[in-house]
Amino acid sequence: MKIAKKVLEILINILVIIALGILVIAIYCIIQVKVLHKDYANLFGYAFFEISTGSMADALNIGDGIIVKLTNDVTTGDIIVYKQDNYYITHRVIEKEGEIVTTKGDANNAEDEPIQISQICGKVEKIIPNVEAIKKTFSSPTVLVLIVVTLVAIGFFIFYKPQKKMEEK
Repeated sequence: MKIAKKVLEILINILVIIALGILVIAIYCIIQVKVLHKDYANLFGYAFFEISTGSMADALNIGDGIIVKLTNDVTTGDIIVYKQDNYYITHRVIEKEGEIVTTKGDANNAEDEPIQISQICGKVEKIIPNVEAIKKTFSSPTVLVLIVVTLVAIGFFIFYKPQKKMEEK
C-alpha cells in the first residue's frame, strides 16, 4: 500500500508539472498574440495553425492542427504557410525559381498566384488530426470543472492525513 501511494504521488506530481508547463506556454502565446499584437505565437521557432478550409483535403482536413517550422527555406513538395492579403494560406510548393514560389492546394484545380519567398512563414512539420474537436472538448466549462474536481479529489486522498486523537492520561 505504501509503494502504491508513493507511485500515485509521483504520478500526480508529474501531471501537475505537465499542467503547469502547458499553462506557462499558453500564457506566453497569449502575451505574444494579445499584448504584443503578433499574428501568431512563435515558440522556439515554431508556430501552431489550424486548418479552416478544404483546399488541402486528404493531406490536411478542416479542423486539423499543424505545427510549422518558421523558415522560408522551402523546396518543391513542401507544404507551407504563407501570408497573402492578411490571410494565412497552407498549400504545397509546386515550383520554386529564385525568390518566386508557386503553390497549389492539393484539392484545388488551379495553381495559386506566385508569391515572394518573403511571404512564407514556414513549412509544415507535424499534423495533429482533428485538433478542433479536442479544443472544443477541453474548452467546455463542464469538462474543465470535472478535471479540476478530479485533481483536487485525488490530491486530497493522497495528501490528507487524519490527525490522531490525543490519548487521555
